[in-house]
Amino acid sequence: MHLLWILAVYLLLLIIRTVMGPSIWDRLLGMGLICSKISIFVMVFASLNDLSYLLDYAIIYTLLGFICVIFISLFILDRTKRKK
Repeated sequence: MHLLWILAVYLLLLIIRTVMGPSIWDRLLGMGLICSKISIFVMVFASLNDLSYLLDYAIIYTLLGFICVIFISLFILDRTKRKK
């Protein structure tokens, strides 16, 4: 259970760093890290409580987070190219 608290504190620090990020790319990278840490949190919780069905949800959440980061970065790149 201590591992869950450590992950929760780390996740809180990641959220603070993402909000304070100096550029949009730092914030996007922070969002990807937050998504992966939430999946790790769910995986650890599922392993500790013998809830194997949550592992499937964590994998799906990780894939969706990865796809969202890719689409958001493509959107930002397209928007910056249009401004130039």
